[in-house]
Amino acid sequence: MTANVTKTAARAAAIGLAGTALFQAALAGGVPWGAAAWGGLYEQLPAQLRVSSAISAVVLLAAAVLVLRRAGLWGSPSTPVRVLTWALVPLLALSALGNFASASRWENLLMGPVALLLSVLCVLVARSTVPSRRV
Repeated sequence: MTANVTKTAARAAAIGLAGTALFQAALAGGVPWGAAAWGGLYEQLPAQLRVSSAISAVVLLAAAVLVLRRAGLWGSPSTPVRVLTWALVPLLALSALGNFASASRWENLLMGPVALLLSVLCVLVARSTVPSRRV
């Protein structure tokens, strides 16, 4: 795979992950978009799910940085970065499955496909030929 494909996939994945992080941060802040998250049971999330959304936002931002590092766009990739990038693939695929199985139409039609696309983009980044630096 060429470096351009890897970098484009990493940028797209980082934008998608950061966008999803912003969505989760908005939910944590009380924005009434709960129909599109956490099974769609609440318009405005209760306190426990707001905390979960805040944690999700942080994890998603870390994942965005991770894929940028793996592609060599933000610092140099290390062996742990490569391993963690591969770990994102099944996590995002499982997220897609959960979204597709949700009672929320927003999760079925928007969040599921987004998570699946992010999983595929992470495969492209993880398979990158950018050499990993030993830690």
